Amino acid sequence: QMQLVESGGGLVQAGGSLRLSCTASGRSFNLYNMGWFRQVPGREREFVAAISWSGSSTYYVDFVKGRFTISRDNAKNTMYLHMNSLKPEDTAVYYCAAHRDPFKQPFIQGEYDYWGQGTQVTVSS
Repeated sequence: QMQLVESGGGLVQAGGSLRLSCTASGRSFNLYNMGWFRQVPGREREFVAAISWSGSSTYYVDFVKGRFTISRDNAKNTMYLHMNSLKPEDTAVYYCAAHRDPFKQPFIQGEYDYWGQGTQVTVSS
């Protein structure tokens, strides 16, 4: 079993920045591919970004490209999401997730085996 804990969420003005962290325990973090998803009440959870186990491959949904950067530090068992130029429409609960299979699609939430509890990001206009 892997435990994932997100942190770093909060309230920020439009145009501001936040850095989310996802810290893992219970399994070998460096063997897992990781992803960030977000969810707004009443809507389905949606893919935001993903990173391979080594950090050599990253994936982004179009509406965050150029604004968000995903990264990881395997020595610290932690993944990050650096969010810049935040918009009110980025307001959501952000979740991190993990899976081991390199052939799984990184942008499909059903492919992930472990999930964190989420952290709220609120962007005011």
